[in-house]
Amino acid sequence: MTILAQSVHARHGELALLEPDLATWDAFVDTHPQGHLLQSSAWAQLKASAGWSARRVVVLDHAGTLLAGAQILFRHQYGMAVAYTPRGPLFSDDAAANRLLLHGLARLARRQRAIFVRLEPNLTTDHPLAEATHTWLLLQGLRPERTIQPRSSVHVAINRPSEAIFASFSKGHRADIRRAERNGVAVRVGTEQEIPAFYAIMQATGARASFGIHSEAYYRTAWQALQPCSRLLLAEQEGRVVAAHMVFADAQRGCYLYSGADEVGLKAGANHLLEWHAIQWAASLGCHSYDMWGIPDAFGQALEADEATRASLEQSAQSDPLIGVYRFKKGFGGQIVRYLPAYDHVLIPPLYPLAQRRIG
Repeated sequence: MTILAQSVHARHGELALLEPDLATWDAFVDTHPQGHLLQSSAWAQLKASAGWSARRVVVLDHAGTLLAGAQILFRHQYGMAVAYTPRGPLFSDDAAANRLLLHGLARLARRQRAIFVRLEPNLTTDHPLAEATHTWLLLQGLRPERTIQPRSSVHVAINRPSEAIFASFSKGHRADIRRAERNGVAVRVGTEQEIPAFYAIMQATGARASFGIHSEAYYRTAWQALQPCSRLLLAEQEGRVVAAHMVFADAQRGCYLYSGADEVGLKAGANHLLEWHAIQWAASLGCHSYDMWGIPDAFGQALEADEATRASLEQSAQSDPLIGVYRFKKGFGGQIVRYLPAYDHVLIPPLYPLAQRRIG
């Protein structure tokens, strides 16, 4: 590990700022309470295929314990850069360690000629540390901004028996899963050689629902980089692939990221059966929750709104393009959560408005 800076006057004694090796970093992410898939070196490897580079910084105390850290992604254009920490940094309970971490991130960013650094802490608004973290970041001069990752999601608790998980699903979802099985839909684990079949399903879904998808090479890299914690699930009916999911996991949660189905798969309930298999897979790895990923943010905003505002937000969400996606995800019995906003540390103010559009 490379020492970048040192600090004293901290509750944990003398602190050092270092760049860790990948094994040390990933072990830290796995054990940190705020650790997340998007802070893993494997995720950085995936984003490298989309033009991002990565650096990592940790704060170490005098006993050699890692207290805080962040993986920061950089994207360069025209001699400048934007910097981004998806679902990070991973903060400490020591304010001095956190200040040193922010200092280290800003220092790395300036060396990369970054216009600003966007932080996106992996804390939901109901987390015990959320309010204090939000206030502290504002006091450090950071400005709240919209998130790049979905701000609102549905989290399903899966650290319980399979029967209890299934029982928590809505009546309609349980019926759809059983219907798919009765209709002869079979789910199996796909191999790398079957990624083209997955991509064909994604193309059909994107064309039908009018949303953009990644390239086949990107999905292949995602599957490869995140092995063994990536899984390709294929749903077949009468020997033909009708739906497919590519899901992932870290040490704490499963993540539902990429999925699609053709018209036959939709009518057969194949997506419901696939998601049930994905949840069981994440539970088998010891994950405590399953993140359904993005839903209309109005539902997240409604969590802390008064009764009248909540009703208005929920009504407005009915016209959101993701309302159908929300109903599918919420039917698996999870709880709506909302993350803290993003926080920007502006390094070159005159170029900030332009760079904001670039990172989005």
